[in-house]
Amino acid sequence: MSEIITNQNEFSTSIYHKILCGDYPEFIDKYIALPAVQRLSGVGLLCGTDWTSLFHNKFFYSRLEHSIGVALIIWNFTHREKQTLAGLFHDISTPAFSHVNDFRKGDALTQEATEDNTAQMIAENQELIDYLKRDGFYAYEINNYHIFPIADNKIPQLSADRLEYMYPSGAALDGIWNIDDIRKNYSDITVLHNDRGEVELGFKHEEAALEYTEKFLKTSLILQHNEDKIAMQLMADIIKRALKKKYLAEEDLYEHPEERIIAYLDQLIENGDVDKEFAKMYRTFRTMKKVEHTENPMKDCYCVSIDVKQRYIDPLVQLKDFEAVRLSKLSSKGRDMIQEFLNFKDTAYGCVPYAE
Repeated sequence: MSEIITNQNEFSTSIYHKILCGDYPEFIDKYIALPAVQRLSGVGLLCGTDWTSLFHNKFFYSRLEHSIGVALIIWNFTHREKQTLAGLFHDISTPAFSHVNDFRKGDALTQEATEDNTAQMIAENQELIDYLKRDGFYAYEINNYHIFPIADNKIPQLSADRLEYMYPSGAALDGIWNIDDIRKNYSDITVLHNDRGEVELGFKHEEAALEYTEKFLKTSLILQHNEDKIAMQLMADIIKRALKKKYLAEEDLYEHPEERIIAYLDQLIENGDVDKEFAKMYRTFRTMKKVEHTENPMKDCYCVSIDVKQRYIDPLVQLKDFEAVRLSKLSSKGRDMIQEFLNFKDTAYGCVPYAE
């Protein structure tokens, strides 16, 4: 019997994953059960914003759920085991708080630093290597999902990774998607060929492409606002100071779920076991509710002025002769939406008063 939810504004991951792939690839179950993969159940997709009062995320969606979702999309459209496993493992090296760690490493524009250890982590996991050998695969065949265009490609193309993370991100951040909308929109996805002859996910109809693009850009716009920049950079600075002061060790970000790390830091603050600067930053992160948008930094505030990755999409749309064209060339509405997003600039600074 299929699952039923009475309120379509609720988000059921199990239903969502069944939408992504009705023909579940059971061979991935033993890989999902590996501790190195299960660890991702405690890492949030939304990069630490689950833990600040500035955001009101509707639910917690993990990197494990995202990784499984990516694998399901790849399997649904390719039925290729190597590509599916590459999608499943693409976030295996992601530490707690996800792309916050890119910010602390100065990589706010590309947000790819978290992937640096993917191949190494796979190669050093003997149980994973043994499973691969039994299935007739080598680590080098599945440790880089970038080589499979259905799995990943360059912005503004549509890939399994990009397609997957924007459905739950939009649903969690602002209720932009619900289950029924996702089901209908996803049913319009197909495999097309772009102008370089490469396979790429796209849409059968212009209407569905417009809906996805509009909702994708609405979600991406949230990530361009100073609120998200403040949340990401402040948490990055908190982690950086916690490591420097030895409140945390680098391995803690790979061995403990975010919820446990937050509870531990909360306790340190409550006990007064941290320096004043750390306490000030951490209390601000946990309690801030409003960001001031200014052209200059404000006194006695935590302020940021940074450029971040622009996540946008210009998907392919299938034509009647089975050729495909970018939405921006087919639709003036689509082109205008994309350009409006690319032109958006928040104020030079986002500032939040330090907590007492």
